Amino acid sequence: MKLRKLRLSDAPLMLEWMHDADVVKNLQANFAAKTLADCEAFIRSCDDTSENLHLAIVNDANEYMGTASLKHIRKDRKDAEFAITIRACAMGKGYSAYGMAGIIRIGLQELGLDTVYWCVSGKNARAVRFYDKNGYCRVPATAVDPVGYTPQQIEEYIWYAVKKQA
Repeated sequence: MKLRKLRLSDAPLMLEWMHDADVVKNLQANFAAKTLADCEAFIRSCDDTSENLHLAIVNDANEYMGTASLKHIRKDRKDAEFAITIRACAMGKGYSAYGMAGIIRIGLQELGLDTVYWCVSGKNARAVRFYDKNGYCRVPATAVDPVGYTPQQIEEYIWYAVKKQA
């Protein structure tokens, strides 16, 4: 397993998870409406890493398994929002744990962030179990000042954060 820059050749496998109802059922965006062209446009947009960093999680054969991201990178606040998604065939095989640890390490060590935070719907039991099982700390939303969420979402979601060790 490794993290690498997204490639246009990843687009068909990215679209695969987007059109997998089981994978996207508790996610915020309407991924089912996405097209191959949308995936390709997203990958092209990833060249600008000033506000967002999206990396492919790949297997030993360099096949795309999912995406680990830092979104809304705020250098002035030294924080970013984490996001991850993986293909169904990669679930339960360590790709999420690997991708998550890797992108958080990049954020805290290489980008100099102090905090990486994220949220999840309480309905997404698989994700909540994963984060809790892996020892990630729940925090109040007020501790992270999230970007782009409605007050209702801020209240309803479960929030997590990893802080840089002093």
